[in-house]
Amino acid sequence: MNAPTPVDLNAVKARQQTAWASGDYAVVGTTLQLVGESLAEACDLCWDERVLDVAAGNGNATLAAARRGCRVTSTDYVPALLERGAERARADRLEVAFQTADAEALPFADASFDAVLSTFGVMFTPDHGKAAAEMARVCRPGGRIGLANWTPEGFIGQLFKTLGRHLPPPAGVQPPALWGTEAHLEKLFAGTAAAIQVNRRIFTFRYRSAAHFIEVFRTWYGPVHKAFAALGDKAGALEADLTALLERLNVAGPRSLVVPGEYLEIVVRRA
Repeated sequence: MNAPTPVDLNAVKARQQTAWASGDYAVVGTTLQLVGESLAEACDLCWDERVLDVAAGNGNATLAAARRGCRVTSTDYVPALLERGAERARADRLEVAFQTADAEALPFADASFDAVLSTFGVMFTPDHGKAAAEMARVCRPGGRIGLANWTPEGFIGQLFKTLGRHLPPPAGVQPPALWGTEAHLEKLFAGTAAAIQVNRRIFTFRYRSAAHFIEVFRTWYGPVHKAFAALGDKAGALEADLTALLERLNVAGPRSLVVPGEYLEIVVRRA
């Protein structure tokens, strides 16, 4: 039997980077600000603490930490997303350092930060182990690593499964939603965590209708935007499946679209 072909994680990362740079994630990302605020409270951030936001996107956790007086460095591998975060920081008169950086190779010294955060960002890295190790490396002993990760069974986990049925992910790449399971988190932070606290949370997506949600996401949310573009004349089948998923999970009835999205709010105490 032939050995399986090794996965080229660098190629996977390059495709992901292109996907997240397409559309404009900030249009969707700003609706998730509550998650960043809740995570900042869960991590009990204090004034003047050094905080790193990894795969920050348009900066929800960044701004939440800065509002609590922290000295924040916001990082992402998509410069355009950092600029969206910088625009928001300037509007709120918040001092934040923005730096392009790969979550799997953070350009910071060991134990540089009191807290390291990521809201729905680091979970999309191709090499889960390397990303977790990097977050732990730059966090000081006794510091906190705060994460918000979609669960596999929740709405966004199901959305990505639906995308995967139409555009299968590369063989051998771990699904992002594994970060939304306690067993995977324990494995990722084994040896670097003194304790891991996990709470299940709900973020509620609110749109006019299923059609409105799909219009917004296919226009602005990189992975969905790229999926529709790649499918071409087969995109109608994806639209039908997404509509069915949204209508099945909608708790508002015919008057609107209100879909609960489960995620894990995690605080890892660094050993």
